[in-house]
Amino acid sequence: MNAPLNDIHSVCVYCASSPGSNDAITAATIELGQLLAAEGIELVYGGGAVGLMGLVADTVMEAGGRVTGIIPTSLFPREVAHQGLTDLIPVATMHERKTLMYERSDAFIALPGGLGTIEEVAEQATWGQIGIHTKPVGVLNIDGYWNPFLAQLDRAIEDQLLKPQNRAILSIADSPSEMLSALRAYESQVEAKWLDPAVGADYGGDTAGS
Repeated sequence: MNAPLNDIHSVCVYCASSPGSNDAITAATIELGQLLAAEGIELVYGGGAVGLMGLVADTVMEAGGRVTGIIPTSLFPREVAHQGLTDLIPVATMHERKTLMYERSDAFIALPGGLGTIEEVAEQATWGQIGIHTKPVGVLNIDGYWNPFLAQLDRAIEDQLLKPQNRAILSIADSPSEMLSALRAYESQVEAKWLDPAVGADYGGDTAGS
C-alpha cells in the first residue's frame, strides 16, 4: 500500500536576490514558478522584486498563481520590495520574516543561491531534525549546484557528525516536477528527541550539528 501524499497548498522558495549567470538555473526558476501556478500552489518567498526572487514571483503571478512576499522594511531598498504580488507583508526583522515564511508554508524548496539561501534551507532541515516540524524540505539541484553541499553532508556522516536519517530530511531533485513529487512523498524518519532535555546527544555533538 502506498504511503499517503503530503497535502501541499503553499511552498516557500528560497533563492538569490541576484539573477546569476547560469541559464539552466534561470530556466529552472521559471519552470518552478509555472509549475506552482499550474498546480494551484501558493508561492511564499522573501518579497524581493530582483534576481531569482523576482523572477520566480513574476512567473507565478503571470501564470495566474498566488504569491505572498515577506520582507523586512530595512531590505526595501536593497531587494526592492515587490509591489505586484497577491500579498506583500512588511516585517521588522529577519527573524520575523523567517518565522512567517515557515508558518505560511507546507513545504520548502531551495533553488541555487548564496549564503542566505544556504542558511535558510539548513535551518529548516535542522528544525525537522529536532522535531519543530515534519514539513518536507528539498534542494533543487540544477546543473549540480548543490553537489558540494551534499558532499559536505556525506563527509559529516563519514565522521559520525550527522546521522544518515537526518541527511535524508533533504529531498533532492534535478527538476521542479521531480522536486514537487519528492516533497509530496516525503515521510520523516527522524526520531526527534533533541527537545527532551533528559536525552543526551549521540556522538557527543550539538543538536544543530548532528
